[in-house]
Amino acid sequence: MENFNPQQNLWGIDLGGTKMEGVILRSAQHPEVLFRHRVPTGAGQGYDHIVGQLALLVQHMEAAAGYRPARLGIGTPGTTVPKTGLMKNCNATVLNGRPLRADLAQRLGLDVVLANDANCFALAETRLGVVKQQFPEAKVVFGIILGTGVGGGLVVNGHLVEGFHGIAGEWGHNYLSEPEGYPCFCGKKGCNESILSGPALERYYAQQSGEALDLQEIVARAQAGTDAVATLTLRRLTNFFGLALSAVVNMLDPDVIVIGGGVGNIDALYQAGVASVNKYVFDHQFEAPVVKPLLGDSAGVFGAAYLVA
Repeated sequence: MENFNPQQNLWGIDLGGTKMEGVILRSAQHPEVLFRHRVPTGAGQGYDHIVGQLALLVQHMEAAAGYRPARLGIGTPGTTVPKTGLMKNCNATVLNGRPLRADLAQRLGLDVVLANDANCFALAETRLGVVKQQFPEAKVVFGIILGTGVGGGLVVNGHLVEGFHGIAGEWGHNYLSEPEGYPCFCGKKGCNESILSGPALERYYAQQSGEALDLQEIVARAQAGTDAVATLTLRRLTNFFGLALSAVVNMLDPDVIVIGGGVGNIDALYQAGVASVNKYVFDHQFEAPVVKPLLGDSAGVFGAAYLVA
């Protein structure tokens, strides 16, 4: 295909816990999908297996394109420590403490650029998604993942800000409220993830009601007004969401905030949650748009590709 061009195409891989997906985009200016393919991650089979699966995926992409690129972007379920090159905070725990970038660069013979999945989400929605489509003048974008876990990514002038330690935007593990939170894998009790994530909300509801429900049912009951504990659970979410996000607004004052993940589908975040930000933010005048993403599950792999744009 004539659109395969080593000088223009962007190659990216979204490395997930159960599957990894690769994409080749025509160019940064014309992000047409030229090729897309998935293979299982097989995290339970160990680190070497994951590296082998990444190499296999690249082989599929190379076979379709007819060439191997000089650079490849990969979104990861954790962070690379800049000074050591080792992975940390990965939910696919076999990656932790391993030099993934260096191992892949040696195995594949190309330059590999890594960023965590929240950063890729923020970058994709900025360069391709809701920010580009609706707020093209935005300079500072904060992307939030609210789902099984909680994370964040910061994009300034179209580029990721990753920071000295590689944790810029890692909003999910800011301390929020120890008495209200649960112990988190990060070692703290009461960080954002331990209060705002889907599992944390389900756990709170179960403790208060004595009944275990999934978050979708809790939200439905709250919306129907048939369950006082479900209503309390959503009020807890929107209140602490505003308190947690107010710290980001006070520090960065983003032009746009984009919320992804399953919890991000709850409409109350964009109403009572935004009102809660207004209550806690420094000047009590929070007016920045807080919006849902446009790219859905594609944000991770598209963001990975734009790491090499």
